[in-house]
Amino acid sequence: MGSCRSCRLTWLSCVLICAAGWVHLSGATTVSQSPNIVLILTDDLDVAIGGLKPLSKTKKLIGDAGISFRNAFVASPLCCPSRASILTGKYPHNHHVSNNTLKGNCSSKAWQKSEEAHTFPALLKAHAGYQTFFAGKYLNQYGHSEAGGVEHVPPGWSYWVGLEKNSEYYNYTLSVNGKPRKHGSDYSKDYLTDVLANMSLDFLQYKSSFQPFFMMISTPAPHSPWTAAPQHQNRFNTTKAPRDPSFNIHGKDKHWLIRQAKTPMTNSSVQFLDDVFRKRWRTLLSVDDLVEKIVKRLEVRGELENTYIFFTSDNGYHTGQFSLPLDKRQLYEFDIRVPLMVRGPSIKPNQTSKVLVANVDLGPTILDIAGYNISKTQMDGMSFLPIMEGRMNSSSWRTDILVEYEGEGRNVSDPACPLLGPGVSECFPDCVCEDSYNNTYACVRTIAPSADLQYCEFDDNEVFVEVYNVTADPHQLTNIAKTIEQEVLEKMNHRLMMLQSCSGQSCRTPGVYDQRYKFDPRQMFTDHSWRFNRLRQTLK
Repeated sequence: MGSCRSCRLTWLSCVLICAAGWVHLSGATTVSQSPNIVLILTDDLDVAIGGLKPLSKTKKLIGDAGISFRNAFVASPLCCPSRASILTGKYPHNHHVSNNTLKGNCSSKAWQKSEEAHTFPALLKAHAGYQTFFAGKYLNQYGHSEAGGVEHVPPGWSYWVGLEKNSEYYNYTLSVNGKPRKHGSDYSKDYLTDVLANMSLDFLQYKSSFQPFFMMISTPAPHSPWTAAPQHQNRFNTTKAPRDPSFNIHGKDKHWLIRQAKTPMTNSSVQFLDDVFRKRWRTLLSVDDLVEKIVKRLEVRGELENTYIFFTSDNGYHTGQFSLPLDKRQLYEFDIRVPLMVRGPSIKPNQTSKVLVANVDLGPTILDIAGYNISKTQMDGMSFLPIMEGRMNSSSWRTDILVEYEGEGRNVSDPACPLLGPGVSECFPDCVCEDSYNNTYACVRTIAPSADLQYCEFDDNEVFVEVYNVTADPHQLTNIAKTIEQEVLEKMNHRLMMLQSCSGQSCRTPGVYDQRYKFDPRQMFTDHSWRFNRLRQTLK
């Protein structure tokens, strides 16, 4: 069965045609030479457990044609805080999106008032002369009635096709420039990944040729409910989740939330996560088709050689690591490390880079490509355009990034798992919980010629610390917090405090360790102490 070409929205095509005609009539006479930019953002795509394997076309058309980053990370391993970091170029402590709820500032009125007008697409449109197009999942609470509904079109978008709330494949509502458009369950008209592909092709067909463009395509795959296109539903039938060294083992020296996982997992849990793993891969085949369509259309139009194409994800994923059945939200490599591939006019093919980049760097890099002065922004990230173009040596690049996560829990016991009590959440299958109020942590991820380390502190009664030498222990099996030298702990703790209090330019510097500083992890997380005092009372 072919892709759903019949699902094109002719109304949007008419808008695009009219806009292009207006630009032509307004006096523009020369085709823009500024580079075009495409950002393809997947949802929950890991790199540590084989998430790129189904994406052979994507690897060939973007990775092999440009540069692949081996050390790309997210500022938070959860959809809405991570996407907010992409859009703003800021760490969570600066954009203040803490989780996927309105209360957690996800697409809230407060977010719209404080941050939305300063995102990198808004700057591209207002100050760099770009026409901008968005299609797909935006922020998890987008379209909520308390956040303006689907009539709200975020500033910075010339053409807007936003998915109401979280990822779906069928039976969803799109905001098409602020007008609701409902979709059903007919593959030929409604399968979301194909709808996004075709609307993106429409944009390329009918956009103005007198302005550079920025496209952001945000797919539902491979997020739940993991619904594959009909032609892909029988693929990977014998595939199983990888049995890597951390699979189905007890995280004996880790935070209590990891230690509570049941080891070994039940047969039903293993069967469930294997089935989910296969379904995730099947949904990615449609993403692979989408990438091929976009690249081929750019090539046919003669625009490919003047276009940068980014491919990445909002967070990683796990299936059975440390006996956690499936989710994200944890501090380990499988949840915070993501794919990042880029091709473009000044990027040589078949490159790989080991420099440390984060999703807070995407906005600054794209603005840099567009010729916008990043120093005019309050973004925490750095432009890695000089790295891609070979103009900067990795030795002069920063060595540390920050990862922040604020845990979520229920105020009452889960009826399906009454013995667990309140304070936990995401407890499935077999009542294994993936999150809790005090699964709140901050980490410094360090990659330098002499070190590949991760240092994390939890905001809990213990102020629990986890430290990993990723060079010697790539699967993070052994927490060395109690055996590592005190001087190293002090330095990493100090660097963590510096990063958690940074803003803008101060986030980009390597940091200078104060030798007089005394190690005291309880100076961390002071802003959240009230909540955890309340939780302690609740759990008594």
